[in-house]
Amino acid sequence: MTSQLPESLALQMGLDIPDFDRDGYYGADYGTMKPYHRVGRLLFLSGHVGQVGTTVLHPGRLGEGVTIEQGYAAARQTGLNVLGGIRQAVGSLDRVRGIVRSLCFVVCTPDFTEVHRVSSGMSDLFVEVFGRERGLGGRATIGITALANGNCFETCVTVEVED
Repeated sequence: MTSQLPESLALQMGLDIPDFDRDGYYGADYGTMKPYHRVGRLLFLSGHVGQVGTTVLHPGRLGEGVTIEQGYAAARQTGLNVLGGIRQAVGSLDRVRGIVRSLCFVVCTPDFTEVHRVSSGMSDLFVEVFGRERGLGGRATIGITALANGNCFETCVTVEVED
């Protein structure tokens, strides 16, 4: 486990975490939804993608024009957006007790079987920010044919937070 609190560690790492309170949650551009729902100590985040503002990072399909490294980068950006979603919902990354699980979607060709390597871009970021004990949760990754706006990666995440 990291000895630093996640907020100070994220600042020290120079992470560019979006401020959805100031700029709005981009998910609303994709349809009718709310950014999160909280039940007790569980925080359910709606879908997050590898997008900076309105720019999609590495649009396309893994195995057809998008490399594993680019997919990993899109997943890492998605993780930064998830961190922004956590801040929006509970005010601080320091309130995270643990990442419970993430369900990840990778747009890919039918013969692309390295979807797990793409999702690690997000999982690795969570471990860097929260430490292994709190940042490493359960994860499933599914290869699919398309996501909105050409995104190559999307996730929804469940987080345990302090009361």
